Amino acid sequence: MQIFHIARAADWQAAKMAGTYTVSSSTATLAEEGFIHASTAAQLEATAGRFYRDIHEPLVVLIMDDQQITAAGTAVVHEEAGNGERYPHIFGPVDPAWVLDARPAHFDETGHFVF
Repeated sequence: MQIFHIARAADWQAAKMAGTYTVSSSTATLAEEGFIHASTAAQLEATAGRFYRDIHEPLVVLIMDDQQITAAGTAVVHEEAGNGERYPHIFGPVDPAWVLDARPAHFDETGHFVF
């Protein structure tokens, strides 16, 4: 299943150079959180609106396949997030090779998250 992670474009560029991505969310690192937050396609716009609307720097959406990640030995667990929904959490750093696509993203003039 495809899973999605919203990243600051600068963080993603740095990760490609370093060979590993370790940013968990808009406000925390993997070391602080213990996992990297992700969303399903159905959850992505709400996640963006809740956590990224006030970030005024370029964003990208990282598109990954959870089976590829688990095949590489990193767990992806769908966990309850306190709102009745289960979100995919990646329990380790993301290898840039796992990213199928990194699409520029922004909020349009109507407030919708597009990528």
